[in-house]
Amino acid sequence: MRGPGRRLARVTDGERQGLVVASHGRHCLVESPDGSRILCHAKGKKNEAVVGDRVRWRPTGDEGVVAGVQERRNLFYRQDEIRTKSFAANLDQVLVLIAAEPEFSEMQLARALIAAEAQHIAPLVALNKSDLVEPFERAWRRLLPYQHMGYGVLPLSLRMSKDTDREHLLRHLQGKTTLVLGPSGAGKSTLINLLVPQAQALTGEISQALNSGKHTTTATTWYWVDAERTTALIDSPGFQEFGLNHIDAAQLPALMPDLKPHVAQCRFYNCTHRHEPGCGVMAAVAEQPGAPAGRIEPSRYRIYSSLYEELTQPRY
Repeated sequence: MRGPGRRLARVTDGERQGLVVASHGRHCLVESPDGSRILCHAKGKKNEAVVGDRVRWRPTGDEGVVAGVQERRNLFYRQDEIRTKSFAANLDQVLVLIAAEPEFSEMQLARALIAAEAQHIAPLVALNKSDLVEPFERAWRRLLPYQHMGYGVLPLSLRMSKDTDREHLLRHLQGKTTLVLGPSGAGKSTLINLLVPQAQALTGEISQALNSGKHTTTATTWYWVDAERTTALIDSPGFQEFGLNHIDAAQLPALMPDLKPHVAQCRFYNCTHRHEPGCGVMAAVAEQPGAPAGRIEPSRYRIYSSLYEELTQPRY
């Protein structure tokens, strides 16, 4: 299932176009092509614009009103039984930042990658705290299956804040709009401040503009990395849970690159890859951890089975 998009109608007299760079409640901060920013309100009771949206807006005194949202290329979001949480729209990639310590959750990583795949957004994984030698080596081994799948995995030591780390990151971010996603303690704020030294001051300005005060840390925020405004980072709130209720269970294998090639080998077209005879996916699962490329890691198959069971539970 794809996220909701909006079509851009013809711009009428008095309407202007802009980019949503922050959003909180019924308000959003819209940046014009010249770089100026203005506080805008939703036209209705609900603000449907998210960070990264291109919008039409009309001036009303010192502020503005959002008149419409342009059709989105994609929308990165999560959905559980209670609500849908949109992170950002029109992304080129999602950078999932995890750390050697505290130990990252492979299930949470898998959920974020599946959500990105579902929206055709390129994922990039970064493993922080390479200065912690033994924990980093253990974490790096856990990420080998993701490298076999073709995902980029970057080693980082943000605590050391070396220029080489900054240049290494910029090579992967240049000219793109990237959402930075990660659990608490992974070093997300350090990464943002390394690439955007003025981020703290900008966050304060956005907080004042949105009148959100201390709640700014829970808001998704857009930062330009370069003066030319060609490279952007979007900082997102940390999360403990990442619901995938918007994903059809039957879609899961197509969204998991290590399972996808083996589906064609299944005897039955509607195979669930859980118990059917002649299942190509089950036949490709390695018996032990440390599976070679082309085989499915046992932990990855367990993740698939757990998610399939979760997504096929009756919903009331």
